[in-house]
Amino acid sequence: MRCNNRLKSGSACYHSMQNLLSSRLLPKNLKIKIYRTIILPVVLYGCETWSLILREERKPRVFENMVLRRIFGPRKDEVTGEWRRLHNKEPNDLCTSPNIVRVRKSRRIRWAGHIARMGEERVVCTFLVEKPEGRRPLGRPRRRCVDNIRMDLQEVGCVYMD
Repeated sequence: MRCNNRLKSGSACYHSMQNLLSSRLLPKNLKIKIYRTIILPVVLYGCETWSLILREERKPRVFENMVLRRIFGPRKDEVTGEWRRLHNKEPNDLCTSPNIVRVRKSRRIRWAGHIARMGEERVVCTFLVEKPEGRRPLGRPRRRCVDNIRMDLQEVGCVYMD
């Protein structure tokens, strides 16, 4: 839910700057800096606490591809000579900065490090460690923040410690 709200805000920010990002007068590296400094912080505000299901994991990446396609514009195909949209891998190859998923995961790991150094009496630490009381809803349990942090640390290659 929070991710969708942030994407809506980021989309509004993107549409307000759409003419600037598609302009041929600005160089592409300046457009990428505008995206990284203005639009991306709007989308990633509070991303450290997002517990996303797999369907929601793709949405920020789709948004980023949309913005990067606007920045880089269409490409001319070498074989047919026709203009075409960029494929999903091509914006990543053209843009040297890390993608939105990597930035979100690095922020979550950094935030977990801050919480690990806090005292156990702090509210944030109890939010992360404690389990809620009461009855669980039916079905598969939702992923918690701790589960996401464990998965991020495994991807990096670190061993999770309690």
